[in-house]
Amino acid sequence: MSKHAKFAIAASHSLIIVLWASAFVGIRVGLTAYTPGQLSLLRFLTGSALLLMLAAMFRIRLPERKDVPMILLLGFLGFFVYHAALNYGEQTVSAGAASLFVATTPIFASLLALFFFRERFGIRGWIGAVVGFGGVAVSAWGTGEPIAANGGVLLILIASLAESVYFTFQKPFIEKYGFLAFTAYTIWAGTLFMLFFSPGLGQAVMNAPFEVTASVLYLGIFPTVLPYLALAFITARVGTSEATSSLYLTPACAYVIGWIWLGEVPSLLSLIGGAIALGGVLLATVHSDPRTDTAKSMGTAS
Repeated sequence: MSKHAKFAIAASHSLIIVLWASAFVGIRVGLTAYTPGQLSLLRFLTGSALLLMLAAMFRIRLPERKDVPMILLLGFLGFFVYHAALNYGEQTVSAGAASLFVATTPIFASLLALFFFRERFGIRGWIGAVVGFGGVAVSAWGTGEPIAANGGVLLILIASLAESVYFTFQKPFIEKYGFLAFTAYTIWAGTLFMLFFSPGLGQAVMNAPFEVTASVLYLGIFPTVLPYLALAFITARVGTSEATSSLYLTPACAYVIGWIWLGEVPSLLSLIGGAIALGGVLLATVHSDPRTDTAKSMGTAS
């Protein structure tokens, strides 16, 4: 893999981590004036509008009819189920605990990729995953908030599993249509299902403080569109397991953003957990043997 390609992948990982970390904070702000369903719908209407402009600009083609059912299913799982379940789950689960459970997504995705596509993560990758998940656990423990087994936890685990299915099965469609087109298809599909939450949205927008609505619009443009495009780009080149491994850093980054945005000061233990997670991600994603990178970039088609 060339230095330019490695830089592009590293930059994409960084974009995903920072923007998705900011989403946890943005969701907390948005839930002060919107219901979880209204928040999801307004966020994805915004993202869908941006993608419509990009689709017209780049003249992306429509999907083939035979692929539409699978695209609808992936949009339903990856966007409607994930984001609705996460928003509802965060009503009863603290941000630190939610980050821990969302961090199971790379593990689910790696197992699914191994089972369905024989995509091997390698012993180093699995050790890095365990270290990364351990760092997330330490970071969440550092919040001092109890992790109760309630309905919110179950919803967040369902969200993580749904998202991992989306990440695992997107690769063949990315290779066929390109990462921009596929991301647009599935976000539009997810938004279609989210219209279920439309009753009362107009009144909520009229009553919500400007800064809260601005936070939701930010969620629709930045943490929604850009990270999914970046992750699709990485998946097409190195596979699902490695593409999702950097998500272990999202909770640690969320603490820093929450510190800046909401004045929530992270504990020393949370920062230590973030450092451990970073070590796990580096172990899982940084390779010294270029042949390993080449093998991964070829994907799992066989």
